[in-house]
Amino acid sequence: MSNISRLAHVRAHLELPVLRRAAGLLEGYHRSIFKGHGQDFDDLSLYAPGDDVSDIDWKSSARAGIPIIRRFAQQSNLSVVILADTGRNMAALSSAGTPKSEVVLFLASITAYVARDRGDRVALVAGDSERIEHLPPRASTQDLEVMLTKLDAMYSVDAPPSDLRVPIDRALTFFKRKSLFIVITDEVRPAPEHEEELRKLRVKHEVLVLNVSDASPFSGIRLGGSNTVQDVDRPMNLPRFLGRNRQVQAEAAAHVRAQREATEVLLKRNGIVNVVVDSTEDAITRFTTAVRRQKHPK
Repeated sequence: MSNISRLAHVRAHLELPVLRRAAGLLEGYHRSIFKGHGQDFDDLSLYAPGDDVSDIDWKSSARAGIPIIRRFAQQSNLSVVILADTGRNMAALSSAGTPKSEVVLFLASITAYVARDRGDRVALVAGDSERIEHLPPRASTQDLEVMLTKLDAMYSVDAPPSDLRVPIDRALTFFKRKSLFIVITDEVRPAPEHEEELRKLRVKHEVLVLNVSDASPFSGIRLGGSNTVQDVDRPMNLPRFLGRNRQVQAEAAAHVRAQREATEVLLKRNGIVNVVVDSTEDAITRFTTAVRRQKHPK
């Protein structure tokens, strides 16, 4: 997609009501972060599909006989920070067979598009155990395209191992004003070794985690390939018959569920919502679900 605008690509694949719903949900972060000081009431407007139902003015709606929502004038924009894991694990495949780096770039593009559409600024903190890329908050289309291109260039099977502590430490150092962090990593992170830094980040900022799923090593065996399953870290020699062994398949599936549950427990313990994304096809749905859960916790 090097010659195509990533933001235009997102716009071409999303329906307007979906975009409006995502933007409306993101608007809730302004209210939760600034506690009413970041927005002033502006006027009343007719409800349209995609608007946040929590903005409906029920008294005005009852008088008019149609749904009416409250509009607010923004006084202070929110900085949205994309915090991306660029370790070589992110160059592997997702459970849907899509390169995880493609899913990351699409999620980052969705975030940038929705934030830009609202007038919010977007920053990037991307890194692994040996590298860090930090771009300050920007709002122009050109700056966001440059940001996404730089992020794309960091993904490779030859990249250093993942270490979320590196980008989180950079974020803690440079972002003093409360912001919304969209953390994009794989499904086994954040791990227990990241919890201290993650807790510090959550104390100062709003945090949302988007986990990109991992492909099962049994998928390649079922496709009739060689006995060697290629991994980003090392080859694994697995006999073909394991791909047909239901007990082994069930144990592998149980292990994946346990890993996901452990990650969710860690994040829930720190007041952080997460969702698992399998491909670019379900990215916008899962993104919207995550923001809704963060805005309206049970």
